[in-house]
Amino acid sequence: MKNRILLVEDDETLSMIVVETLQRDGFEVLTASDGEEGLLRYSKVKPDIIIADVMMPKMDGFEMARKIRQIDKNVPLLFLTAKSEIDDIVTGFELGGNDYLKKPFKMLELIVRIKALLRRNMDAEADEYRVGDYTLRMDTQTLIHANKSIELSSIEARLLKELIINKGTTVEASALMLLIWQRDDPYSRNSLHGFIHKLRQYLSKDKRISIINQRGIGYMLTFNK
Repeated sequence: MKNRILLVEDDETLSMIVVETLQRDGFEVLTASDGEEGLLRYSKVKPDIIIADVMMPKMDGFEMARKIRQIDKNVPLLFLTAKSEIDDIVTGFELGGNDYLKKPFKMLELIVRIKALLRRNMDAEADEYRVGDYTLRMDTQTLIHANKSIELSSIEARLLKELIINKGTTVEASALMLLIWQRDDPYSRNSLHGFIHKLRQYLSKDKRISIINQRGIGYMLTFNK
């Protein structure tokens, strides 16, 4: 079955371009032009993922997200925003947003993020995450290799889980910092770099695994079979 996407966007031209692109990639796309209509369509169609502009008439994307999260904690929600202020990004995550994309954006990047969110949502209830010869157990916060366990901190476990779920996709450093610390500042960025260094050491026994630093963007976990 096709994954069903609800696109809530008041820019008709952008909406049309996104719909055509996503349909060509095999998605079923339903649209709404403001938050009120988006909320109504959500209640009727129960989409697999919601893509919502932040600034819209009648009801903005944040208010729509707040109302949806009162009844549905799990549906992936990606915000489209023309704003780059960190406060707006933090607000989106605090309201239950899973990701954000700044306008203007490339359609390929949107598709990659959609697929990553759908994959992440499918794995959300899992206790185990595997990459190469390693198994990450979230219930015990341990990383297992060759029957030996490494105890991880809560932050290490959450970071590694996020990288594994998004394997092959760059995860923005800002998104990781907001996920872990709810802020993006120089101190958090230095801390993130330190935790990534530790994860590289933990995973070093499987040479097929790498955590690549996409300079100025974020990190990507890769696995070369």
